[in-house]
Amino acid sequence: MTLILSLVLVGIVGGLGVIRLAPSDPARWHQMPESITDRDLDGGAMRVVAGDLAALDAIIRATPRTGVLAGDVGQDMITYVTRSRIFGFPDYTTVRQDGARLEIYGRLRFGRSDLGVNAARIEGWLQRLG
Repeated sequence: MTLILSLVLVGIVGGLGVIRLAPSDPARWHQMPESITDRDLDGGAMRVVAGDLAALDAIIRATPRTGVLAGDVGQDMITYVTRSRIFGFPDYTTVRQDGARLEIYGRLRFGRSDLGVNAARIEGWLQRLG
């Protein structure tokens, strides 16, 4: 019984290590779908709003456990990685400036559903953007 519990514990710790240490490939995650519309997805959310990328970038960079994966304001597109507090699950949010509007695409990396976490995070950022 102790051996089984030990193996289960090692499996859980190993799985969490993979999640925390898995590399984030900018070529895969620093992309936008062909069409961005206001909608919630099983594993994320999309929003289109009027706004300025530089202003939203400052808000996003102030978010705990969030960093830039690729891009910058001068390229009109930035992809951020935000990790969950306890287990470190990565979520990716790509923001693109398209004229006077911002296109935002937030999605999870692992699993099928984010339980609305990406939509809530994006809405919080947009409320601060004003």
